[in-house]
Amino acid sequence: MSPSALRRQIGQLLLVGFDGQQIPVELKALAREFGLGGVVIFARNIAEPEQVAELCYEAARLVPELPAWVSVDQEGGRVARLKAPFTEWPAAVTLGRSGDEALATRFGRALAAELKAVGITLDFAPVLDVHTNPKNAVIGDRAISDKARDVARIGAAVIRAMQEEGVAACGKHFPGHGDTTTDSHFELPLVEHPPERLREVEFLPFKAAIDAGVASIMTAHVLVPALDDKRPATLSKRIITGILRQELGYQGVILSDDLVMKAIADEYTVPAAAVLAIDAGCDGLLICQDTDPGVQAATLEAIIHAVEDESLPFARVEDALKRQRRAKERFLAVPVAARPPNARTLRDTLGRGEHRAIADEMARFA
Repeated sequence: MSPSALRRQIGQLLLVGFDGQQIPVELKALAREFGLGGVVIFARNIAEPEQVAELCYEAARLVPELPAWVSVDQEGGRVARLKAPFTEWPAAVTLGRSGDEALATRFGRALAAELKAVGITLDFAPVLDVHTNPKNAVIGDRAISDKARDVARIGAAVIRAMQEEGVAACGKHFPGHGDTTTDSHFELPLVEHPPERLREVEFLPFKAAIDAGVASIMTAHVLVPALDDKRPATLSKRIITGILRQELGYQGVILSDDLVMKAIADEYTVPAAAVLAIDAGCDGLLICQDTDPGVQAATLEAIIHAVEDESLPFARVEDALKRQRRAKERFLAVPVAARPPNARTLRDTLGRGEHRAIADEMARFA
């Protein structure tokens, strides 16, 4: 690949947040120069369903030769960017308490149907952390269960159902954020278990997700000294390549959590962290909280420079780009519609009675 070709494709490694309810002109310029892997939709970008559909339509077409991911955190419970008239889902713990794979399957299909209706193609769900620490407020009821086998079984059912509906799932947060007491948005959490315990508990749901064909897995900004006593998991080649890729055999897309979170940003600049994350084995980088196009462009320039000075192997970047392309070919092969759906089409899907009945059934286990 020539330097100019690399520059045109390097943006595929980036999924970014932005301000406002339309695609900013600066983001369009970034996509023209570097390409772009995708966008991440937050509450700040959302008004009514018709606006969301128009925004997603425009976002998907930012890079004509390869559609951009349009992604969101829509887990249910307190992490849900899309509110009514979308179905408002109870927290994932309700599925774990029900123990019902059929209910989890119905939930996954209904969740994906509503996302697909407005043009969202990647959901950062389900949470596969095992909630073994009651003091862990950041995960809490976002986790399916405090039992690894239940998280594995129910999580895999949700993944299969979502992806059968055509929405890519993302299991998070590897190698496990369930037994921590601090929030990686604000500081670096510590996971002090030995490798044997990690393999028996924390890794089990991720192995089930891999077996279910999960499209992507998100890394955790946690320090696991038994695996790597120097770098957080997102930046650790021992953890991302050595364990997730080689030991667990995952061949899909590995995404970093947001590189602006303080667990990373307190020690590394965003561009420096991005280079380390790609080198560690990540195939995509999230920059969500910092919506400055200058930071996003500087991150891509840093990756290009690292390839040029050979501190980041070009083969690793090529591998990441190939994994992104394969995933997009799997989930984005259907051409973007000629226009966004109309209000009537959206009303027929969002918050429909069948979906509300599923939410009500889940709520019985709240």
